[in-house]
Amino acid sequence: MGKTQPLKDPKDIQRLKQYFLDKKQVRNYTMVTLALNTSLRISDLLHLKWEDVYNFKRNCYRGHIVLIEQKTGKNTMIALNQEAKSALNLLRRSVNSFVPTAYIIKSRNGKNCPISRSCAFRIIKHAVADLNIEGVIGCHSLRKSFGYHAWKKGVPPALIMEIYNHSSIDITKRYLSIDQDDKDEVFLKMNL
Repeated sequence: MGKTQPLKDPKDIQRLKQYFLDKKQVRNYTMVTLALNTSLRISDLLHLKWEDVYNFKRNCYRGHIVLIEQKTGKNTMIALNQEAKSALNLLRRSVNSFVPTAYIIKSRNGKNCPISRSCAFRIIKHAVADLNIEGVIGCHSLRKSFGYHAWKKGVPPALIMEIYNHSSIDITKRYLSIDQDDKDEVFLKMNL
């Protein structure tokens, strides 16, 4: 198995999200939408609880997710955008236990535990296969997709590096998976 790649085509991202909605798999739709919009590693995303995204005293979503990354031990603060909040709201309306300590991406097995990373991987791989999306796509592809599309929208790589909490720009460059098509696009748009 090769290293994972981002979903470069926005249509593939929409198809993946719609796949879960069509199958009425709101939890999986929310997992994918949160991963794409927060740039969180799947291990951090799966451990989010409702209290991490929702202020129960004020009865509203928080402006930011604040957490310590499991892999790096670094603090991170991620703004919750409207797409993420909409997905959370859809899930919130469909769950039985909307309480502060409940996991958002909750397993159907057990009382209150998140799905495993391997389960998340299988969910993504199955959907990608059903949709015939090419490339090496897995959970980490969702994190990489965030950076790739941020870069395509003009966000400087140094800022993407900060968002990812990477130690070097070289790591971030590998995440962006810039290929010949991306380079060609720059040349073809220049026309000086």
